[in-house]
Amino acid sequence: MTATASRLVEAAQQLSASVGALRFGAPVSHVYNPLEYAWQIHRSYLQRYGATRKRVVFLGMNPGPFGMAQTGVPFGEVSAVRDWLGLAGEVGQPAHSNPKRPVQGFACPRSEVSGQRLWGLFRARFGSPTAFFADHFVANYCPLVFFDQGRNLTPDKLPAAESRPLLAACDTHLRAVVAALAPDWVVGVGTWAERRAVEALDGMPLRFGRILHPSPASPAANRGWAEAASRQLVELGIWAD
Repeated sequence: MTATASRLVEAAQQLSASVGALRFGAPVSHVYNPLEYAWQIHRSYLQRYGATRKRVVFLGMNPGPFGMAQTGVPFGEVSAVRDWLGLAGEVGQPAHSNPKRPVQGFACPRSEVSGQRLWGLFRARFGSPTAFFADHFVANYCPLVFFDQGRNLTPDKLPAAESRPLLAACDTHLRAVVAALAPDWVVGVGTWAERRAVEALDGMPLRFGRILHPSPASPAANRGWAEAASRQLVELGIWAD
């Protein structure tokens, strides 16, 4: 393992321990931490694709119930992780499983649309993971998945008293990721992730940007997301036209 990947692995372990000690009340019914039960896959992702410094780090909000919650990889749509990234293996179970959102690992029959779109764009543009990860990396700001029974809750919906220690732990982790990868750019996948990056990384010599979140809940993302995101990256000067 390279020194860079080793720093990422250590930072992820520290993040998992920090957020694992937090407790959340109603309306949160279940909390999943894929850094625990899908650690084998996540560590492989960091070791294989986080081995060298990057020019651009893409930052998502938190895992989706059919993406990283199943595979341990940010935006981890099953087929993208298995067939393009070449990662697979056993995935365990959360400490308290939500019967309405079971963890089935790579056997999950549902596809995460956000991950399908994001990794699909990178695959279409770069062809191979080697070409993409030569300059780019994908991370999530928060590693936890929150549910209100069958409904997915995003971190921005948490009460302030619960979000403060969570954001503090995630800020510390993001600073460690950036220190390890030494990127020029941090690009938020969506407005919230960009805002968290700007706040957490204040004072560091970085440039910040944002692309449209690929979630199907966003009407704009359902009208040619790949073209819109590519155009934003070209306008930022990150990608060539």
